[in-house]
Amino acid sequence: MLLNGCGSADHRVLEEIIERVYPVEPNVNVSIQNRDGAILVYGSDANELRVRSLKKAYSQERLNQIAVNITTKPGGLSIITKFPPQPNWAFSDRSGTVDCTVVLPATARISVLELSAGEVLLDSMRGPEVRAQLNDGRIFARNCFTNLDLTMNRGMLTLGFDWWEQEQFSTQVNVGQGNAWVFLPAEAAFHLIARAAHGKIANDFNNVPLTVNSSAPEMKIDQIMNGGGSATIKVQVGKGNIKIAEANP
Repeated sequence: MLLNGCGSADHRVLEEIIERVYPVEPNVNVSIQNRDGAILVYGSDANELRVRSLKKAYSQERLNQIAVNITTKPGGLSIITKFPPQPNWAFSDRSGTVDCTVVLPATARISVLELSAGEVLLDSMRGPEVRAQLNDGRIFARNCFTNLDLTMNRGMLTLGFDWWEQEQFSTQVNVGQGNAWVFLPAEAAFHLIARAAHGKIANDFNNVPLTVNSSAPEMKIDQIMNGGGSATIKVQVGKGNIKIAEANP
């Protein structure tokens, strides 16, 4: 546990770091819920789950009131942050944040990942599914060959693959307001379905027609890339743009 502060005496940020390690099965079912801050998830080959939580607040009292509760049961583990009530003063929100870094088996299932505001990172997951929901902020998903379900109300979403594997999986992306970027290797084989209800779609892959609905200001793609393979990528943006880019053109 580490406690420190920075800044002036009246506005310093206090921090507390707590690290915990749990032995888990490769197919453990994980649930993560946080309010403000970040949830960073990394898949690994080890049959253990490591949680590093960084709490931040402007007072020792509020820092002590923020809790990171971890509950284990056979086949499952949940991480839930608890915050004190929101302050009523108008100038700033001093209720604090929590950054949770989680390293778990790449084959684990993440049935719930919820964050109100901040950043979500998913890296190298290969389990049966990953479900993530963010209200405001940014989502990054990298090299996740799993069934992804990513939902964001407002912000920026980036989905990327540094290489391609002929695996059967699907990615479902829904962004209410914001932009979605998808980076794929040139040799990637998949079924692409993209829809920008009020925005534009830019695509680096050749011979992909864009369909404009005459009754609505939307653009759509429904195309088989490089023979299709066994993967499906669906991207839907309500108000904003979609970019499908070759990661290694």
